[in-house]
Amino acid sequence: METIHFGTLNYTILILYLAGMIGVGLFFARRQNTAELFFLGGRKLPWLAVAMSMYASLTSTVTFLGIPGTAYSENIALVIVCIMSPIVAPVILLLFYPVYHRLQVTTSYEYIEKRFGPTARYGVAGLFILARLGWLGTVIYAPSMAMSIVTGIPLWSCICMMGLLATVYTALGGLAAVVWTDVIQFVILIGGAIWVAVSLVHGIDGGTETIITLAKETGRLHIADWKIDLFAMSGPIVAVSFFFQLMQDYGTDQVTVQRLMATGSLRKTVKAITFNAFTDCFVIGLLLFIGLGLFAFFQGGELPNSITGDQVMPYYIIHYLPQGISGLLITAVFAAAMSSMDSGINSIATVVLNDFAKSVENKVKVARILTVILGILATALAFHVSTIGGIIKAFASFMSLFSAPVLALFLLGVLTKKGNCHGWLVGLAVSVPATLWLQKGIEAHWVYYFPFSFIIAFGTALLTSRFFRLATP
Repeated sequence: METIHFGTLNYTILILYLAGMIGVGLFFARRQNTAELFFLGGRKLPWLAVAMSMYASLTSTVTFLGIPGTAYSENIALVIVCIMSPIVAPVILLLFYPVYHRLQVTTSYEYIEKRFGPTARYGVAGLFILARLGWLGTVIYAPSMAMSIVTGIPLWSCICMMGLLATVYTALGGLAAVVWTDVIQFVILIGGAIWVAVSLVHGIDGGTETIITLAKETGRLHIADWKIDLFAMSGPIVAVSFFFQLMQDYGTDQVTVQRLMATGSLRKTVKAITFNAFTDCFVIGLLLFIGLGLFAFFQGGELPNSITGDQVMPYYIIHYLPQGISGLLITAVFAAAMSSMDSGINSIATVVLNDFAKSVENKVKVARILTVILGILATALAFHVSTIGGIIKAFASFMSLFSAPVLALFLLGVLTKKGNCHGWLVGLAVSVPATLWLQKGIEAHWVYYFPFSFIIAFGTALLTSRFFRLATP
């Protein structure tokens, strides 16, 4: 593959963006003198800023590069997520957030302690930390991979730089810095995706019509196959998988709950979740269209064989867009990653200090030290993620192992009166090895990971809870 220089102008744009993020962290650093301010922004953050932060946090580089890569390599079955997001929104607003606001929680796992006891709280908080550390490794690796491709800088150098910068401004400014940097990153992320889509339409003879026709001819629009195939992705299984995954992401995951509690009221929470649901529809549809556009653009055989689906978008940006513009769009890739990393580190630190170390004094100082440690650990995990193969697959592997059982316990709490911690622990003990067997033993498609893990954990917990209830006075 020919060597392409990133260019002085592109480096200048990227460096200015990264310096700006550090500047925001320094601006808010002086104001973080209480734990309430550091972890929840004083519960006074504007709902629209929180909504943008929440979306930017969950829409990581895994989404920004992985969804176009999936449409390029397979099909657009992930368009079903556009439908599931508005369906899930009222469900989580009815099930979870009235309880959180009534209890005025800092972490969602405080509810678990009130419902199931401290053992369950420690269990789900620990699983959250494991899931999000794996997730953080993925969101650091993805932009580092893109940067390595377009600049020739060694992958390990990109991983270290990416992890260090996001850790610094998160440690300085707490949640307020995270939210306001996420707002900037949200705008860059959306603007970058729109620019790529428009450039593809103008760069292909026949524009949108050619893109859709070619996608139809190659089967990329065929998503409604009801045949169950453990090794392929289809519309129905995407619907089931993302119904549960979105419920976990927006209803129980601390990354989201922490932001929504920072709004201060249930009414503002409703606005933020509604904004996210409809933004999901637009952005996912746009990214899938970009994937189809990239497939049409490279039909002439101009793409090297070494470039995989996840790498097609950064390759297109740096090879076929002018200097300056390509720098802005690579910056959008970094924005997607850093918005996820800052949120993940901040939320893990919140869980550690509120669920495991509640009696610690001077929480703000300890939180900053913990943030640095977590950032280093997540950066180290990014090197492991590079061996899994496919950034969406890597993301699904971690989330199914650790987050699906967490959702099972929350639903066991809000939907049943007979569920208990002992039954859930049995469900967890069964679901983890069963999911590893699905991933490593038969190597099923990643879209099956999360629903399989959830169903095993919830079903086993429901059955065994009855036994423990009868056996215990």
